[in-house]
Amino acid sequence: MARSSQSGYGGWQVVIGLETHAQLSTASKIFSGASTAFGAEPNTQASVVDLALPGVLPVLNRGAVERAIRFGLAVGATIAPRSVFARKNYFYPDLPKGYQISQYEIPVVQGGSLSCIVEGRGFEPYAKTVRLTRAHLEEDAGKSLHEDYSGMSGIDLNRAGTPLLEIVTEPDIQVDDIERAASEAVAYARALHSLVTWLGICDGNMQEGSFRCDANVSVRRPGASLGTRCEIKNLNSFRFMHQAIVYEAKRQIDLIESGDVVVQETRLYDPDRDETRSMRSKEDAMDYRYFPDPDLLPLEIDAAWIERVRADLPELPAAMRTRFVEAHGLSDYDAGLLTADAATARYFEAVVAALPPGQAKLAANWINGDVAAAVNAAGGSIIGCPVSAAQLAGLLARVVDGTINQKGAKEVFSALWAGEGASPDALIESRGLRQISDAGALEGIVDAVLAANPKSVEEFRAGKEKAFNALVGQVMKQSRGKANPQQVNDILRAKLAG
Repeated sequence: MARSSQSGYGGWQVVIGLETHAQLSTASKIFSGASTAFGAEPNTQASVVDLALPGVLPVLNRGAVERAIRFGLAVGATIAPRSVFARKNYFYPDLPKGYQISQYEIPVVQGGSLSCIVEGRGFEPYAKTVRLTRAHLEEDAGKSLHEDYSGMSGIDLNRAGTPLLEIVTEPDIQVDDIERAASEAVAYARALHSLVTWLGICDGNMQEGSFRCDANVSVRRPGASLGTRCEIKNLNSFRFMHQAIVYEAKRQIDLIESGDVVVQETRLYDPDRDETRSMRSKEDAMDYRYFPDPDLLPLEIDAAWIERVRADLPELPAAMRTRFVEAHGLSDYDAGLLTADAATARYFEAVVAALPPGQAKLAANWINGDVAAAVNAAGGSIIGCPVSAAQLAGLLARVVDGTINQKGAKEVFSALWAGEGASPDALIESRGLRQISDAGALEGIVDAVLAANPKSVEEFRAGKEKAFNALVGQVMKQSRGKANPQQVNDILRAKLAG
């Protein structure tokens, strides 16, 4: 790029709309009974319907419709009582029918919105609400394989017919800062990923293609009409999404400022070179020649069906965040982290339930801190966390009752994570981490430290608070870190005041 600094791109507004394909968690495909399981040998999960053999007819998967309804209710959208499937005509080798069954004029989910917390460098976290245009049902295409075929391409039709819910936003991300615009897009995508996995309608596995994002990016002068957009396809990581949007916005600004024009097109992001490159000219709706699919009746959803799905909805992340704030006194930030996914929320509630009353903040600090750091370092998720909720609660209970201090608790946590023991209490005893809470023993250590550090005593009495911290450090050193910090503070202040 011609300029690398953010400041070199002032005076421009970045506008972003997002389209996300969430693979629905049905066992079979949207119009056939073939399996949707990932990882099968090529072309072993393609039925005669998926292969578009003559004379076959599609049959709609009820489970896919229910998942769409579930999503629509969760985002406050309108569920269309009558929606229509259409044929989207285009020609790719991995599209057997020569068209894709989708929805165009009347989608099943209409409107709605999704809120998220935007974080990034250089600004305080803030809330952002993105309006949804629609979410519609459609089938996936197959996959073209370009490796190991000596200049040819292979076609795997296992994905053909896999049920997708395409979720489309309004261009509500309009920011006069490139980095922050990318941060808003990523925050929305993370919130959407969290919601679809929370609802159980999608497994969210981005590496397997279950959750794929397309970003429509354009730039304009503030207050001007919308610029020409380019679509960045198939972004399968949040980090790549951020990088791709930043690059594309800068590319478009450079083009315009050099006197060129932005061409509407579809682009791919190359993470190795950190750049987007042209894939094909961007089609408009008329290019696809949509028309209602004559083989599928209109989809009719009555109020009773919607209410049955509504009754089965879990507590949603926003409602749970509010409950955590009101019932446990947590900050909005802590509650947001704990409800980022259902597994973390369940883990937190299990820990709190096993602790004495009033210890939710302690549990939140540990789960958002030490537990999250260990999970992230291992590249896993809290579902496979080797420290169970019961073990963490047992450990924190010993912090609460003064058996162990925070430093010792971290050592026990590391041992539990490494599988070096199953019982926090047994590890505390075997490692000699029990805190010294006996007042007499602590007074003896404090007296010895005061006698050995007269200069620090004199400085504290002269008003230097740092001298007090130095004395506390000496007491902890003499006790090998086992002294109860609160008692040490109390005893030291009492003796220094005497």
